[in-house]
This record gives sequence, C-alpha cells and structure tokens, in this order.
Amino acid sequence: MGHVLVSPLNWGLGHATRDIPVIRTLLSRGHDVTVAGHGNALSVLEQEFPSCTFCDFPDYSVPLSANRFFLARFVASSPLLLKGIAEERRNLAAILEEDEYDLIISDNRLGVYSDKIPSLFITHQLHYHLPLVAWPLELAGAWLNAYLHEKFNRIIVPDNPPGPLSLAGKLSRAGDLTRSRLCYAGILTSTRRREVRQDLDYLVIISGPEPQRTGLERILLPAAADLPGSVAILLGSPKAASGTEHADRFRVLSYASTEEKEVLMNRAKCIICRSGYTTMMELAELGKHRALLIPTPGQPEQEYLAGYYEQNGWFHAQEQHRLDLADDLRTADGFKGFPEVSVTDENVRRLYDDVLAGYLE
Repeated sequence: MGHVLVSPLNWGLGHATRDIPVIRTLLSRGHDVTVAGHGNALSVLEQEFPSCTFCDFPDYSVPLSANRFFLARFVASSPLLLKGIAEERRNLAAILEEDEYDLIISDNRLGVYSDKIPSLFITHQLHYHLPLVAWPLELAGAWLNAYLHEKFNRIIVPDNPPGPLSLAGKLSRAGDLTRSRLCYAGILTSTRRREVRQDLDYLVIISGPEPQRTGLERILLPAAADLPGSVAILLGSPKAASGTEHADRFRVLSYASTEEKEVLMNRAKCIICRSGYTTMMELAELGKHRALLIPTPGQPEQEYLAGYYEQNGWFHAQEQHRLDLADDLRTADGFKGFPEVSVTDENVRRLYDDVLAGYLE
C-alpha cells in the first residue's frame, strides 16, 4: 500500500477538517498517512488520527488585520508570502529526505509539491473575488492561480461543477489553463448527518484566524446569553482549556472534537457562524435551512459567499459591525437553505476511485 503526505494550511481550522474524510478514506484502504502541518490545524488532526505520523511544518503567516483593510495589507505583504512559500519548499525537501512517499496532497499550501512525487492540490478558490475597484488584481490573481496550480498533477475542487448546485459560485470556476486537470469532487466535510433530536435552539460557532476570531467572540458571547432557549457556543480554540457550562441552557466550549461538534450541529435548530467555505459545506451536508452568516470583516472570499447566498435566497448574512443578533435571526427565518447536494461519503468514495487510487494502487 502507499504512503501519503497530507499537508493542510493553518489559516483557521477549515483546511484541516475538510481533509479528515480524505485521510479517513486513505487509512481505511490500508495506506499510511503522514500529516505535515502547524498550529491548530496540526492539533486537530493529531486528536482525530492518533495512529498517523505527524511532523511540525510551519506555513506562512496570515495577512489579516483587526480592521477592514484586508486587501491593502494582503497586497503589501505579498513579498513576505512569496518568501514564505520559498521557505516552505526548503522545509518540504527536508521532510521528503526523511521518508519515501507515493503521493502528496496539499490543501492550499502552494509550496507543497514535488517534481518526483505525484502532487495533488485541494482548493475551492480557483478564482479570487476582489472589490470592483481592484478588478485588474482579480484578473491577475486568476492568472497567477493558474500558473501556480501547474506545479500539481491534479486540482481537487471540493464543490459541485459550475451551475445551480455550486456552493462556491464564481470562486470555483476555472479558466482554460487549469480546466483539463480539475476534479470537482463535491462537498468534503468531516461533519455527517445523524439521527438525533433537534433540541438545541442555537449553536454559535466562533472560528477563523486571529485577531478576528477573538473580535467575534467579544461581540457574540454577551449577545448570545440573551437568546431564548438553549444555546451552545464553540470557541474553536483546541489548545485552550476545557469548556465550561455557565447554566443548564447556556454552554461555552473552548473546543469540541469532530464527533462532539457533529452532534451539536445535528441537534441545532439554528446555526450562527462565519461564512467560511468549510462551514458552508457542513451546513449543506446536514441539510440545515436556518442559519445566520457573519463574514469575517475584510475577507473578500467570505464577503462574496455571504452575498452570493443572500442573493440566491439560501441564507441571511450580516456584517459584523452591523449585527443586531435578535433582529437578524428573525430575518434569517425567511431563507430556504442550500439545495440538496450529494454528501461527503459518496463524494470521497468517488474521489478515491477516480483519482487517488490511480496513484496508490
């Protein structure tokens, strides 16, 4: 059987959690998996797969700020990002010298590929979304994406093909340079539907890179305490202390395992969360129809997805600085949720048979 190196980007937990069904499938088929990651992404996968081999593999820092000027800071920090990718290439060479691998799977880490080992790249973002005033940069970004993706044998897109069932909208539409190597895998999420009672009125998921994760926590914790009914809040910080229970109806958890989060999401009648793509795949997997989306300020991808979903009548979204939790939850009742799509178990089985097995069996 084969030996696979899986390396998720540590920008929030989303890249690591959507890799869980892929790693689970590889292990079930008898393959060895080494996870090369950093920070919370590595911690999550260590907790999920204690039998795997792990190595600390730092990635590049996130160009975020506490204000809404994400684009300006991102452009200004691009030389540092390119320097980080070059350092990533050197660190990868050291990892590859220590063991033999049959396949590399990089989740959004642009420097994690090899000329000698088949290398696959997981991303839903083939096309960037930027403000209208920055449309030349958006076109340049699409070209740069295509150029960087040429380093990989295949591009795995965790979305349905472009059309009415696409959850990523224009983000997952490819240009001519990459179309021939694309695999639209459908949604990939660690969260699965369970037959449980929906006895939790609100689940609040506070996630994403710092400092914005903490900023949202400061806004939502006091507001959520005033909600009627039962409330559970996930802070998304696996290295923090264990959670606390403030009252029978109000729980705050610093971190929940994949299984615990899965149960809570299944139980929830309404979910309040960021509009990050990984969380959106979870809502689609569970068939949730009531949610309030709060895009991270200044993150063009989340802002685009929030607007795209609102326009399609799928979910209500509100900007963080305009949030009125009670009023926005009433508005959220008028939305219908995502259309029905094929679920992860079906998608990852097809992905293995159609793509991964060709490199490993």
